[in-house]
Amino acid sequence: MIDLTARIDIVTGYRPGMIGRITQMHGEYYAKHYEFGHFFESKVASGLAEFSGRLEKPCNRVWLAVQGGQIVGSVAIDGEDLGNNEAHLRWFILDDSCRGSGVGRRLLNEAMSFCDSQNFAAVRLWTFSGLNAARRLYESFGFTLDKAWQGDQWGRMMTEQQFSRVKPSSPAGAE
Repeated sequence: MIDLTARIDIVTGYRPGMIGRITQMHGEYYAKHYEFGHFFESKVASGLAEFSGRLEKPCNRVWLAVQGGQIVGSVAIDGEDLGNNEAHLRWFILDDSCRGSGVGRRLLNEAMSFCDSQNFAAVRLWTFSGLNAARRLYESFGFTLDKAWQGDQWGRMMTEQQFSRVKPSSPAGAE
């Protein structure tokens, strides 16, 4: 049980139970709202397990929102899998108990600050149409929709989307 009165801290790095909890939040949310099943949940679990083995590399990082000892949110930056000095934003999820509380913005702020400090040329993410609150949050951090297409990478046909955030320019004379 999550203690809803406890403060929510943002921590970075692997924590015991992280892979299972992030997978659980994804599985439960997307099954309830989009009827995703084991294909999606196993894809999240296997990708996250593989990524966790690369967290010691400085271009990769995960942030966790923790409340009362329980993980209630996550976001990760994978600085390796896209190449071309581009980062991949992955596994952004919040427990239902903290949606709309500003925790998602705090997580994304940490992730985007990290991307800027690592001098990634761009940050990309893949999602699908209909996640309007997340889309508004992404756009508030400078992401723009690059592509939309019909696809089934999540286990069923839907309108998939790719968003990108190009590294912010330095003001003239700031270098």
